[in-house]
Amino acid sequence: MNITKITKAHGKIQVPGDKSISHRAVMLGALTEGTTEIKGFLNGADCLATIDCFRKMGINIEVKAKTVTVHGNGMYGLKQPSQTLYTGNSGTTTRLLCGILAGQNFNTSITGDSSIQKRPMGRVTKPLALMGAQIENEYCPLHITGTRLHGIDYHMTVASAQVKTALILAGLYADGATTIHETEKSRDHTELMLSAMGANLSVNGMDIIVKSTNTLSSVNADIPGDISSAAFFMVLGAIMPNSEITLTNVGINPTRTGIIDILKNMGANISIENIHTSAGECIGDITVRSSSLYGTTIGGNIIPTLIDELPIIAVAAVFANGTTVIKDAQELKVKETNRIRAVVNEFTKCGIDITETTDGMIINGGKAIHGADFKTYGDHRMAMSLTVLAQMADGQSTIDDSNCACVSYPDFFNDFYKLGK
Repeated sequence: MNITKITKAHGKIQVPGDKSISHRAVMLGALTEGTTEIKGFLNGADCLATIDCFRKMGINIEVKAKTVTVHGNGMYGLKQPSQTLYTGNSGTTTRLLCGILAGQNFNTSITGDSSIQKRPMGRVTKPLALMGAQIENEYCPLHITGTRLHGIDYHMTVASAQVKTALILAGLYADGATTIHETEKSRDHTELMLSAMGANLSVNGMDIIVKSTNTLSSVNADIPGDISSAAFFMVLGAIMPNSEITLTNVGINPTRTGIIDILKNMGANISIENIHTSAGECIGDITVRSSSLYGTTIGGNIIPTLIDELPIIAVAAVFANGTTVIKDAQELKVKETNRIRAVVNEFTKCGIDITETTDGMIINGGKAIHGADFKTYGDHRMAMSLTVLAQMADGQSTIDDSNCACVSYPDFFNDFYKLGK
C-alpha cells in the first residue's frame, strides 16, 4: 500500500474501544449470573476471536454495531468445546483463557495463527502449573486438562498484565487464597471489573489477593477509547506542523498513561479535559498540538504503563532533538513480533540513526529522513506507527500489509485521513 501523506492534522477523533477492557468484559461477562451489555466494544479481530471462543463454549453472545450482549452461564457454566479454540493473533485471548480453562471440569485445546504459535506461553503456563494446572506445551497449540486448582503465593517475574490476569482468573477457581505480588504495577482492568462484579478479591498496594468465587454479578460496561490507539494520533499531532487533534472519551487509567507522561517530558503540548469515571475507569478528552520535542530516557517502572505504545513513541523520538534511550523493554521481544528488532530494521531503511540494544533502542533524532518500502511483520502497531513516520519523510513510502491494523483499529486509515482534509 502506498502511504498517502497529509500536511496538517486537525479535528476530533473517537478512537475504538479499549482492547484490553473489551476482552475482559466478554470473558468475565460469560462467567456471571445474568446479562452483560458492553457498549463501545472494539470490533477488532482480536476481540472477535474472544467472542468466537466463548460461543464455542456455549455462551450466547449478541453483536450489534458497537454493542455486545453477553448472556452469562455462571462460574461453572462453560461447556466443553467440540473443536480446538482458535484465538487468531490474540495473545490476550490465548493467555487469559489458560487461567479460566485450567480449573474447569473438561479438557480444551487452544491454538492461533502463525504469529501466536511463535509467542511464548510458558510465562503463563509455568506459574499456573504451580497451582496444579495441567497444560501441555509452552507454545500453541496448548492442551489443557481441567483439574482442581489450589492457591499459591506468587511473586511476578515479569511485569505482565496477561500473566497477572491469568493467575487471578485461575484463583477464582482455586482452593485457598492466591496472592500475587507485583514488582511494577501493570494495567489493572481485571481487578477493577472483578471488584465491580463482586469477586472475592482485594488489592493492597502491589499485592492482589483472590479467593474462590462461586458467583459473579453481571455489570454493564461502557468501554472508553483505547489509549493505545489514541497514541498514534497523539504523536502525529505533536510532530506535524500546524496541527491540533482532540481524542474524545479516552481511557486514562493511571496504569496506562505512561505515553502521556513521556510525551509531556519530551515537550509535547498535551491537555486533558472533561475528566470523569465510569465503572472505576478514568476517562477524558485528550488534545495535542504541534510541539517542539526533545530526547529523553524511558525506562524503569513506567515501561509497563506504555509497553504497547513504544513503537509510536520511537516515532516521536525520531523527530525530537537529541537522543532518546528506551531501556528495560525486553517485553517488546515477545509481542506480535520482536518489536525492538522490527522498529530498528524499518527505521534504518529511511536513514534514521537508531541502534538496537538488549532491552530497547537508542535513537538520535532531529534529522531529515526519506521514504522507504516498509515491512509490518503482520503487526498492527508497526503498521500504524510506520504510517505516522512516513508522514514526515521526504518522498514516497509503502507498507506491505495495511490490513493487519484491523486487529485493534479497523477504521484507522479512514480516521487518519479525515484529519488531513
